[in-house]
Amino acid sequence: MPANLGPEYLAAEREFRSASNPAERIAALEKMLATLPKHKGTEKMQADIRRRLSQARKESQKKGASHSQPFYLVPREGAGQVVLVGPPNAGKSSLVRALTHARPEVAEYPFTTRLPVPGMMNFEDVQVQLVDLPPVAAGFVEPWLPQVIRSANASALVVDVNDVEDLEEIEFIENSLREWHLPAPALLIGNQIDRPGGEGDFTALADLYRGSYPALPVSAVTGRGLELLRHALFDILALVRVYTKAPGHKAQLESPYVLTRGATVLDAARRVHKDFAEHLRFARLFGREGSPEGLMVDRRHTVHDGDILEFHI
Repeated sequence: MPANLGPEYLAAEREFRSASNPAERIAALEKMLATLPKHKGTEKMQADIRRRLSQARKESQKKGASHSQPFYLVPREGAGQVVLVGPPNAGKSSLVRALTHARPEVAEYPFTTRLPVPGMMNFEDVQVQLVDLPPVAAGFVEPWLPQVIRSANASALVVDVNDVEDLEEIEFIENSLREWHLPAPALLIGNQIDRPGGEGDFTALADLYRGSYPALPVSAVTGRGLELLRHALFDILALVRVYTKAPGHKAQLESPYVLTRGATVLDAARRVHKDFAEHLRFARLFGREGSPEGLMVDRRHTVHDGDILEFHI
């Protein structure tokens, strides 16, 4: 039976022949395997590509261990950094493209993302940094990946609600995070809800992991759930936004001070100016629609998201 190799496969084969480093060879082999027609006439070719792919990944890991392959840290920007972890083809790159101005590569074949791709997501009056990561999969894990996850403020798990194989991948990801002594993701994002059967598949997924993760259905294609996702990603950072006003003036509502949840009036004063913290006697707390006189609070009062403070020294 003829192989009937298509133009996409032939292009991937040319990429493999011209590859100059292990990462490029692995990416080309993955693309070759994904675009190769699957029938009896290509079974030997499939087996050969899988063998070469396995060998290339092992060589890449050995090289990384022996030569202390550097990890790829992404400097934190904005209110906080959330990394997106997940199995291959879960749609992490599509979500980053939909939520930020970053343009990570999106393709049907697995392991498209080879390096961290950061992007800034707008949430109301602050920005949250999202980082698209290579997949965590049983076949291959980038050796520097744990350090990138560790350096982030939080992580979210992205899965394709329509892919039954993702259940095994989730277990592998959970086990990997435990082995790396990293916390579990703070949110489960059920992507590709727009596909046929996606609604029921997400409901089953959410029920299965009820008690382990808060789950949110989204579609990077149609935009469904993305506004709720923006709020959820900000929420898992455990941050509060505090605004200030001078006595007799309107509140400054354009640029909030971002603090960790549980911060006090004194912490907020310290962020504004060290003299405020040293000489602060009390503060008046205003809500956006609260009493115009404000509520007198002491230095130890815990602030909440959206509080407006007027400092008195």
